[in-house]
Amino acid sequence: SEQWDIINSSADSILNEYHSGKRSKAAELTDFAETLKGISYRFGAADPKHGFDCSGFINYVYKQFDITVPRTSKEFTNFAKEIKLSEAKRGDLILFTGTDSTKRVVGHMGIITSNNGQSHEFIHSTSGKAYGVTITPLNRYYQGRFVKVIRVLNEDKI
Repeated sequence: SEQWDIINSSADSILNEYHSGKRSKAAELTDFAETLKGISYRFGAADPKHGFDCSGFINYVYKQFDITVPRTSKEFTNFAKEIKLSEAKRGDLILFTGTDSTKRVVGHMGIITSNNGQSHEFIHSTSGKAYGVTITPLNRYYQGRFVKVIRVLNEDKI
């Protein structure tokens, strides 16, 4: 499809830039994730041609940078180093409960795209109103579901 061709060429240029070593892996990875905005949500999927669920999206993005991460959101619970929300940077992963926030089990996740000290935004594949890959502010709804932030990429410059 035309949308896929546009996404693919944009993603390719980011991956080429990454391989040149000009920017940090976290910056490139997040830029790459942002090229996937608009791809539809699909439970159990991890392929941009078919759609993504939340962990499928994370898995696909990290795989493009030769980084192996778990496939399900729950498996991220004890994966990587926990970071304070206030110290979260572009490229860190933000973990949430599922839609039932009384069950404090990781059931949703995204990649931090910004933290200006006041508010955070993250990119994720959601089955909610936005339905697909979108950037969302850490609003009251997600604050109530917040579990933790983890850093998979340990770099000096992020």
